[in-house]
Amino acid sequence: MPVILITNDDGIYSSGIRASYEALKDLGDVYVVAPAVQMSGVGRSMSIMRPVRLSHVYFDGMEGYAVDGTPTDSIILGIYKIIGDTPDLVVSGINMGENVSAESVMTSGTVCAALEGATHGCPAIAISQQMDDSEKFEFVFKPIDFSNAKLVLRSIAKKILKLGMPEGANVLNINVPSKCEKIEFEVTRLAKRYYKTLIEERRDPRGRTYYWISGVEVEKAEPGTDIHALKNGKISITPLSIDLTSNLENVKKWIK
Repeated sequence: MPVILITNDDGIYSSGIRASYEALKDLGDVYVVAPAVQMSGVGRSMSIMRPVRLSHVYFDGMEGYAVDGTPTDSIILGIYKIIGDTPDLVVSGINMGENVSAESVMTSGTVCAALEGATHGCPAIAISQQMDDSEKFEFVFKPIDFSNAKLVLRSIAKKILKLGMPEGANVLNINVPSKCEKIEFEVTRLAKRYYKTLIEERRDPRGRTYYWISGVEVEKAEPGTDIHALKNGKISITPLSIDLTSNLENVKKWIK
C-alpha cells in the first residue's frame, strides 16, 4: 500500500485537511501530521532553537498528530518519527485560500511544506482553494464545500502514485477556484506579485504605535500565469522545482 503524508498550515483542526483526508484515505496508508494551531505565512521556517512537542489526537473519526511547530516541522517529524521512511506522496492542504504568484509561494506554509517534502525525496502536492478573505485563516473546523478540490486532489494523487511526477517537477502547486462550472485545468507559471503591499499604522490603548502588514489583490494578471487561470475559473497547476539556481552562464559573464 502506498504511504501518504498529509499536512497543512491552517492547523490540524481545519476543514481543509479533513477534506484531503477524505479524498485520499482509501488510496493507501494515510498519516496526518500538522501544526496544532494556525501557521499561515510562516514559509519554510523550522523550529531549531526550541523543542517541538507532538500530540497523538483523535477527532471526528480522524486520527492524526498535532505538532506545536511549523508545517516544515510537521513534515520532518512525519517522515522521520511517525512514518520512519520516505512516503510515496506528500500532500499539503487543502489550504483555505489560494496560493498563487512567486510572492505567495515563498511565504506560504502550505507550499513550503510540500517543498520540504520534495527536499527529502517525496513527490509532493500543494493544493489550495480560492476563498474570500473572511473565510481564510480559520483556527477551527468550519464546514466549507471542498468537493471540486477533493476531486482534483484525488485525481492528481492517483496519477502520481501510478506514473510518478512529471519530469523536472518536484512539487505541483494546485489552485482551485471558489466557483467553477466545470473541471478545467491549465498548466501555468507563477505570476510575480499577487498583492499590493499595505501597511496600516495604529495605536494601542497606551498610545504606542503598532503596524498591520496587509495588501490588496492585483486586478490584472498576465495570460499563462496562475492568477490569470484562477480569475478565469480554471484550475491552475504550476510545476515547482526545489532547484532555485538561476542562469550560471550569465553570472559567469557578469563576474568576468
